[in-house]
Amino acid sequence: MSNEAEKNQAATVTNRDVTEREITKTNGFSMLFTLLFGIIFSIALIILGAIALGSGMAAGIGVAVIIFGGIAFLTVTIMFAGLKVVHPNEAAVFTLFGQYYGTIKRPGYYYINPFSSAYNPTTGIGSGANLEAAFTGDGQASEKNNTSQITFDKKISTKTLTFNNRKQKVNDALGNPVIIGAAVIWKVTNPTKAVFNVDNYKSFLSIQCDAVIRNNARLYPYDVMENDVDEKTLRGSSQEIADNMKQELQSRVDEAGIEIKEVRITHLAYSEEIAAAMLQRQQATAIIAARQKIVEGAVSMVKMAIDQLGEEEIVVLDEERKAAMVSNLLVVLCGNKDAQPVVNSSSIY
Repeated sequence: MSNEAEKNQAATVTNRDVTEREITKTNGFSMLFTLLFGIIFSIALIILGAIALGSGMAAGIGVAVIIFGGIAFLTVTIMFAGLKVVHPNEAAVFTLFGQYYGTIKRPGYYYINPFSSAYNPTTGIGSGANLEAAFTGDGQASEKNNTSQITFDKKISTKTLTFNNRKQKVNDALGNPVIIGAAVIWKVTNPTKAVFNVDNYKSFLSIQCDAVIRNNARLYPYDVMENDVDEKTLRGSSQEIADNMKQELQSRVDEAGIEIKEVRITHLAYSEEIAAAMLQRQQATAIIAARQKIVEGAVSMVKMAIDQLGEEEIVVLDEERKAAMVSNLLVVLCGNKDAQPVVNSSSIY
């Protein structure tokens, strides 16, 4: 039973995947002239039949000619539906009576089976160039859509497009809530997969992008903590993390015939509820680091002053006076405000 189940599952997968094939087509201009000639010829037959019928001579032949001309006119009119135009960086996927018929990927003016129809599940939802406006991060249609963002063209764009993922709140590796957003550079490389393997390849990309961002953001902290200088962070290793996002997102959208060219983190910040506290922490860290540098420099300067005074025998100080001098110099060098000098006019002893 298990072998039969595996075979049925494999058959289901095979039936789901549609192999892309180039459609058999004819030059559109030659067919256009042929159809125009057919229209003229059918109209001429109808006129000749009417003349024969009106003259009373060979009325039966006249009726037959009119019927034949009408049928020819109707047939040629229907055949005009087979004329198709494909622009550069566009593709058209056609179905014939519910079955996959073929794909046109080269630009030009073609003639195909007039009963075939272009199929695009995203028609009427949002144009590829405005995907970020047409879909929110959860794949639902955005309320910001307007008629300028709606397309009724059933062709599939193969241009390189940009998808700006909405800002979303996620928890980093330490559980801190952060706001993160990303931009994805993508294009459709297999229009047939994009049309048939997923319900809507635009919303599919949007949802997968949300999932990848959330999955990667929780693996890294926003910033380094104490003694973790070499740790990867969202702020310090954004390029490497974006590359990881690109690889994971590519693996998720392969079945939709989409190529991910680049992923970039466009927005990264702490969430509002902890932003103030984290700012204070960063400020405290900066102040401590600055104070440490000031103290190191002050100690070096005090040591240099005492050594030079002793070497050049400008003044001889005992240990108590040296301690007082060190204390005074450190206060002057490490203080936040300018020191007010006090002139000692008497002996220091």
